[in-house]
Formats: sequence, structure tokens, C-alpha cells
Amino acid sequence: MAGFKKFLLRGNVVDLAVAVIIGAAFSGLVQAFTSDLLTPIIAAIGGKPDFAGLHFTIHHSIFLYGHFLNAVISFVILAAVVYFFVVLPINSLLDRFKPAPDEPTPVHDCPHCLSSIPQAATACAFCTRDVTPAAA
Repeated sequence: MAGFKKFLLRGNVVDLAVAVIIGAAFSGLVQAFTSDLLTPIIAAIGGKPDFAGLHFTIHHSIFLYGHFLNAVISFVILAAVVYFFVVLPINSLLDRFKPAPDEPTPVHDCPHCLSSIPQAATACAFCTRDVTPAAA
């Protein structure tokens, strides 16, 4: 039981649980925004009062494509919000704190074994022979 308690109280599990709960609540918020505000505005321009009522019938089977259209609009809004308000800020923050790449060390070839060695080396790491500054 102690191992299970330790697993549950690790930071990653708790953070993931909080993220799932907030994501579900945010998804409901976007769904309500789409179906209650955005869709009626779009439908008012197009002359149809609500997308959810759009359907067609084939051989007495009803296809509710309006409900699917609401779901697509909700998904696009949710994806845009996550991208612009979560992904872009996190990426810019990570780029800001990313260490600068190291300057490449100037190298030259060892005159004895032709291995690449640092410019400041006085002995070759491969053949262990002395490298004089004149040869560099």
C-alpha cells in the first residue's frame, strides 16, 4: 500500500490528474461557447437558427450533420486556444531559457596520424606524439 501511495503522490501523476480535470472543464466551456454563442451568430448570417437542427434523411434514416458541424467548430476553437495560449507561450519560454550552443573548437590535423585535434593541443590524443605550434 505504501508503494501505491508513493506512486499517487508523485508530482507527475498529480499534475496529470489536474490537467485532465481542467481540460475537461475547458472543453465543456468551449462546447457551450460554440453551441450557445458562436453557432447562432454564424447561423443568423446564414439564415438558419441553429446548426444542431440540420439533418438529411435517406431511406428513413436521419443523419444529424448539424451536430457534427457544432463538434467540428468546437474542436477547431479548442485546438486554436490550446495552440495560441499554451503551446506558443511555452515554446517561447523554453527558447528563452535554452542554453546557447557552444562555439565549435578550432581543429587541425595531426601531421603524424592525420587525426583532427584541437588547435591548442600540444600532443595528439590519438598517436600521443608532440605537435609543435609550427605544425599547427
